[in-house]
Amino acid sequence: MLPEPIKKFADVFSKLPSIGPRQATRLAFYISNLGKGKIKEISQAIAGLADLTPCSRCFRTHLGAHSTSSGQAGKLCSICSDPMRTKGLVAIVEKETDILSLEKTKKINGWYLLLGELHKTGELEPEQKLRLASLKSFLKKEKAEEIILAINPTVYGDLNASFLKKELEEYAKKITRLGRGIPTGGEIEFADEETLGSALDKRS
Repeated sequence: MLPEPIKKFADVFSKLPSIGPRQATRLAFYISNLGKGKIKEISQAIAGLADLTPCSRCFRTHLGAHSTSSGQAGKLCSICSDPMRTKGLVAIVEKETDILSLEKTKKINGWYLLLGELHKTGELEPEQKLRLASLKSFLKKEKAEEIILAINPTVYGDLNASFLKKELEEYAKKITRLGRGIPTGGEIEFADEETLGSALDKRS
């Protein structure tokens, strides 16, 4: 009953976070009614995402256009390749949007490790273990002055933070967590700049 392009669109987009089959189908019909020009614009915007690549140090998605002093063109993102950034300050986050929120506070002049969303079990996925191992390898050369565990203040966030602290103790002079400016159960991504800035100031 559904046209094949609608079915295909709904099948692909229903697998995305927070979008189920019904919403994906509605979205397909909505976009199909925008006209060919708008559909082409949306298609080009999606195709452009294929040009993005993960940073070789923090794993943040970037366009890969930055070069480094070692000649590793495109491997480091704009944050990791910035010589003005403090290499001894690292903030560990779960999501790319957490980095965006923390950057808006202008209180972190270091770099990040994008670990990926953590599970309630307190166990890391294989990819997350590799990312943590990459951080350890980097910090073996020189111990970090501070590692900030910028993990959401939930029950399982506390569990994961305890695990990460134990794993990273020998790689940093100090390991801190965000202060409770963010309410328990809240998410960094949705905190306003003032609240998040306060949480950073009160980290311990």
